[in-house]
Amino acid sequence: MKKLFASILSAAMLVGLCACGGSKTESAAPASETEKVFKVGVCQLVQHEALDAATQGFVDALKEALGDKVEIDVQNASGDSVNCGTIVNGFISDKVDLIMANATPALTAAASATADIPILGTSITAYGVALDIENFNGTVGGNVSGTSDLADLKAQAAMIPEWFPECKKVGLIFCSAEANSRYQVDEVAAALKGMGIETEEFAFTDSNDVSSVTQKAADSCDVVYIPTDNTAASNSEAIANILVPAKVPAICGEGGICAGCGIAALSISYYDLGVTTGKMAAKVLTGEANISEMPIEYTTATPMYNAAFCEQYGIKPLEGYTALD
Repeated sequence: MKKLFASILSAAMLVGLCACGGSKTESAAPASETEKVFKVGVCQLVQHEALDAATQGFVDALKEALGDKVEIDVQNASGDSVNCGTIVNGFISDKVDLIMANATPALTAAASATADIPILGTSITAYGVALDIENFNGTVGGNVSGTSDLADLKAQAAMIPEWFPECKKVGLIFCSAEANSRYQVDEVAAALKGMGIETEEFAFTDSNDVSSVTQKAADSCDVVYIPTDNTAASNSEAIANILVPAKVPAICGEGGICAGCGIAALSISYYDLGVTTGKMAAKVLTGEANISEMPIEYTTATPMYNAAFCEQYGIKPLEGYTALD
């Protein structure tokens, strides 16, 4: 009887050991976390050269970093900030792991819609302005970070007398609905005032009044300045159709706008900016970096000129400037 009891006890212990081993195998299953496919939503405000390049750089960098372990859904808001909100809410419903917001309205829509999903902005001129942060110190905190397309505004202002030393009055053309454009115009106007150059603002509300507003600027100014502005970028041909016949040259905040209607710009590569954003996204998704601690990143700006427009205006390009592609 004792032998029988000992045999039963040994068998029970063996079963118990096997059960423990089985539970270990099951608990190890979540190691398949490494096989997780991340879902990323991209909300781009509008289609134009600069934003398209930033999105492409982002996608290329993120795909290079994560390969098949990331799915990227790119959606375009067609220039409508309301559409940005709709797109972002769709991403939230789809439980994406990260949102990339390309341009300020996309960023503000994402930031107001979720405090949990990581958000990376790109093509944002000033995060403090975009997100209404006083005394912005370079890091947003919370679930937001990203990259900025801001080039030195004082240097941009200095380009105007450098190219046009006889200039007495500069027209500042921008979209009144874009807070970052207002910020750039204010900074450039202050810098030009310090140089003794008069300025006047010419603001359009949307694409419908771009031509009429540009005409007013061309009628009363020697030179115009156009900041990094999405509405201007989408309507650079319409702006050129007014400025070129009037022989009023434009200095621009970025290369895409300059290619469409300008003489020169202090411009960044939006593709490179997107690549930087994509690399940041890879670090956030893999847990290598905490988005709340990631400072806003910038890229180098290059002085560039538009050879075709210089020829049309009869202007000799300055040394130290690179021709736009």
